[in-house]
Amino acid sequence: MYGGCPGAAGIKGAPTLKEKACPECGRVIEIFSADAQVACECGFIAYNDALSCVNWCKYARECVGDEAYEKLRLRTQALA
Repeated sequence: MYGGCPGAAGIKGAPTLKEKACPECGRVIEIFSADAQVACECGFIAYNDALSCVNWCKYARECVGDEAYEKLRLRTQALA
């Protein structure tokens, strides 16, 4: 039985907070695991790399569940 990807824990469970340095200005950008993108104060748009797995992983629907899969696919498609 497929147990799931450890990288999907933030997608399936309670959202987790990650901090990234803005490549434009260096400020700290806070991005939750459920966010597809966040704008820095300088206007730079930072994307959540963890969400990209729903676009290419053949087990994504099984791993994160139907509801989260559809929600995340819509978010990432809207960004494209």
